[in-house]
Formats: sequence, structure tokens, C-alpha cells
Amino acid sequence: MNPVLEVKDIIKDFPMVRAVDGVSLSIKQGICFGLLGPNGAGKTTLIEIIEGITRQTSGEIFYKGKPRKLKFRNEVGIQFQNTQLPEFLTVKECLKTFRNLYSHKLPLEDLIEMCQLREIYNRDNRKISGGQKQRLLLAIALANDPELIFLDEPTTGLDPQARRHLWDIVRNIKANNKTIVITTHYMEEAEILCDEIAIMDSGKIIAQGSPSVLLKKNNNDALIVLRDDINTDKLSKLPFKWTKILDRVEIHTDNVYECIDILIKNKIDLTGLTVRSHNLEDLFLELTGKQLRE
Repeated sequence: MNPVLEVKDIIKDFPMVRAVDGVSLSIKQGICFGLLGPNGAGKTTLIEIIEGITRQTSGEIFYKGKPRKLKFRNEVGIQFQNTQLPEFLTVKECLKTFRNLYSHKLPLEDLIEMCQLREIYNRDNRKISGGQKQRLLLAIALANDPELIFLDEPTTGLDPQARRHLWDIVRNIKANNKTIVITTHYMEEAEILCDEIAIMDSGKIIAQGSPSVLLKKNNNDALIVLRDDINTDKLSKLPFKWTKILDRVEIHTDNVYECIDILIKNKIDLTGLTVRSHNLEDLFLELTGKQLRE
């Protein structure tokens, strides 16, 4: 069975810089695929090439095993990070306007229910909250009942409650065997929503796979976090690697009990100590050496 989307050896050159450097991806039907990378990694350029907004310098893109044509445009939905909606239109009028651009479309009631827009249906689109606007933009992206949906940082700027609200909607969309490609700056979001992720840096894919497999493959240890006023001279004499990051000291270990025992025996102050599993953000920093937002 062909993947729903296949990208082969994509290169995009701009004057003095190669933004995308030989990227190949294969995305299966019915999954949520996350594309992560620091600013300037090339992920936005790659997504715009796949969507058909920007033309690649070289390389090929296939949709359902064939080169992209009109079928691709008709069966794709895109939620851009920033979209300027027509002024003075209600939420209902916005939905109707964009639905009328397509011959095949989802029923209006389905869009309202799926994206939870009932309470703001008759409200001016300029007078809704950030979370409500993101749900409206998602509904617009779903207006043509797309097979493949691109979500460009859909929860940026939202409060935690609104973000989780949108996560539930995305999960329900995927449950209908839709394929979702998402770019995000939130590692927790990628871990929760994505079946597979690809991490880009300097125009290349540097890691790809499911979050759990990537974590196990690259580093399956635990992280002990101490306050930043710890006596680092004492730590330097102990048999493990530690790093001081901002307001904390981090120790990676594959044996939490042994590490804490050593800290206690050497009279290291453990006030405020926390222990957590290695997560996707740790992996991202190890692979790229950069914060997701530079």
C-alpha cells in the first residue's frame, strides 16, 4: 500500500543558502505526523513546498502514489499559523464563505459540532478569543472534508485549557482515518498527538520515528534536577555527568537509586530535588543543541 504522502530528495535553494537539503519523508494514511525543528531549520519551507505554496529547486512529491495534481488540492486542508479572516463576517458567514469554494464539502452542522463552534456561531469573527479563532480556522481547513490536513503551529499563544481543547478535536479528526501533518513548538503536544515525528536542523532530517522509539534509541535514562545553588565543586568529584542549565543542575543517570545514594553520602543538599523521565524536549536539545524557539 502506497503512503498517503511521499517526499523524495527535496532541495530548496535561496540566494546564498540551502534551506532544505535532500529531505525524504514517507507518511502513512491515518497518522499524525509531527515536523519539529528550531527556527531556521527549514521546516516551514519544506511544509510550504509540500503544500504547493513554494516550488522546490529539485526533488519529487507524491500524493497517494502519484505526482500532485488537482486531486491533491481538492483533498487537502491547511490551517496556517496566521490567517486574516474577512472583516465584519460572523463565524457562520466565514464558514459558509469558505465552504462555497469547494464542490465536495462537509455539512455545515458537522463542522460546527466537530470544532465546537455552536456558542460563537453568530458572533463577529473579530470578537472571539484566541482559542475560539483557532477552532474556527480548523473548521475552515476541514470545510472540504480533506484526506490530508496540515496544521501549522495550531496552538501557539493559547492558554493550557484552550490548547488541550484543540488536542481533543485533533484526536477526533484522526480517529476518522484522516492524516495530519503538524508543526509545533510544544514538545508535550508532539508527544501526545504524534504517532511519528521528524526533527529537522540545518535543512536536513536528523531523526525520525515514533516519540517512544526515538527516546528509547537515543537515551532511555532518567533526569535528576537539583537547585542551582548546589556546591558544584563537590559535584565535580562525583562519578556522573551533570550540567548547569539556567536555574537548575541536571544529572542524567540510568540508576536513580545509586545516584541519589551517592549524592546523600557526599552531603549534597537535595532540597527541591525532582526526578523525571527523559522526554522529547531533552532529546531535541541533545540532537540540535538549540532551544525550539531561538
